[in-house]
Amino acid sequence: MSTYVYGIARAADAGLPAGLTGIGDPALPVRLVTAADLAAVVSDCPNELRPKRRDLLAHQRVLAEVGLHTTVLPMRFGSVSDDDEKVREVLDEHSDRYRDRLDRLAGRVEYNLKAVHHEDAVLHLVLAEDAGLRTLAEANRADGGGSYEQRLQFGEKVAAAVREREMRDARLLREALAPRAEDERPGPDSGGWFLNVSYLVPESGAGALLEEVERLRRAHPHIDLTIHGPLPVYSFVE
Repeated sequence: MSTYVYGIARAADAGLPAGLTGIGDPALPVRLVTAADLAAVVSDCPNELRPKRRDLLAHQRVLAEVGLHTTVLPMRFGSVSDDDEKVREVLDEHSDRYRDRLDRLAGRVEYNLKAVHHEDAVLHLVLAEDAGLRTLAEANRADGGGSYEQRLQFGEKVAAAVREREMRDARLLREALAPRAEDERPGPDSGGWFLNVSYLVPESGAGALLEEVERLRRAHPHIDLTIHGPLPVYSFVE
């Protein structure tokens, strides 16, 4: 049976809670594979590994449990090795790099921020800022809504204005939050949000980041901000 890897920690600090289980149905027991003063948090891997919600949550739960006591380099869901011996070989081969990253990330957590506009509010803003758009909207209304070509032209101009506002607001948010974090990583562009970014912060500095997010919510009510954390530092581990 192959070996499923959750993360890597220093062996001296990587104690496991009694009875900790991970992925699989039934859930498989979690164990440590050690080499070069490092420990990989692993379990057996099911014959069929699929990204089911149950297993995704189990992966996160294992990392969260181990992370309560020590710094962990989290592996992405689906990290599988041939067997325990191969895991030991990798730990030994890359031990210096793993130790450097563990030192760099000690006492740090990740917070992920996503931002999207409240549609009605941002439309009101872009019309308020652009006299040309207001004039075009008023002309279309006076003309019974305007022709198909006029409505199409108006829609394209509004969409361009909204995209420009998204870029402005993304820049504003990042400039405000960057001083509260040690590092940041952009996330994938999907899901409808105009900003998806992860921040690396010391555990002691998380409060300052969250307070700034709350200030931004109050100052810019047309932006819907969602922040998740503390998370394992997925975005800052190569």
